[in-house]
Amino acid sequence: MLECVINISEGGDPEKLAALVAALGADLLDLHSDADHNRSVFTLAGTDSARVLAREAFNMFNISTHSGVHPRVGIVDVVPFVALEPSTFEDAIHARNEFARFASEELGVPCFLYGPERTLPYIRKHAFVDLLPDFGPAMPHPTAGAICVGARPILIAYNIWLKDSTLEKAKQISALLRSDSVRTLGLQVGKSAQVSMNLIDYAVTGPQQVYDFVAQHAQIDRAELVGLVPARALAEIPRSRWNELDLSAEKTIESTMAARNRKLAN
Repeated sequence: MLECVINISEGGDPEKLAALVAALGADLLDLHSDADHNRSVFTLAGTDSARVLAREAFNMFNISTHSGVHPRVGIVDVVPFVALEPSTFEDAIHARNEFARFASEELGVPCFLYGPERTLPYIRKHAFVDLLPDFGPAMPHPTAGAICVGARPILIAYNIWLKDSTLEKAKQISALLRSDSVRTLGLQVGKSAQVSMNLIDYAVTGPQQVYDFVAQHAQIDRAELVGLVPARALAEIPRSRWNELDLSAEKTIESTMAARNRKLAN
């Protein structure tokens, strides 16, 4: 089984987001939306729903009118495929390439690949500057922009909101946290400063470690899990801290996938 965690550059229109949810059915495992980021993270099961979501979002939104604090190259901004057992990383690579071919040929949207070839941050820095798309036109689509299509291991997307702090402080903490296992941004989100993270090797640096690190440098308002967490990452954290860290058994990949399978069986 493959998981696909699509990031859409829209987080503030409840009616349109509800229409996207309705189109996905049981394959939607989780949805996290943020109006200030103007971004929604759809966690999906399988590959068919990824194409459904891409088509719907392509027809619904326009990147030229988009504003939000999160970096983006397109409406369907990031499409990573993640292998869950018993699938393999090669299965994720195949799904990535097939999706990029679909998006470029059927939607006319240029696609940049990430994974073994290059990282997502590299694409954000170099796209259309000194890096051409791997699939599709050499220029951004006028309303959809471009898509970053990837194959990657499981990661944890995680935000920590600071209390009575500044963007400068969030950026300082982000720089201190940044490592081979943690990608970070310091962002101004509404009236609050936020340390936004991708924990790309959560076995080395997980939610508990980043929370405690940030707490050494600033007062924390709250933590926020974006999407789902693997059960084995949760198992490494004392249950007494789950609520503080915005974690629960119901927010695991395994729990939501099992609920989806029960729905399909009924």
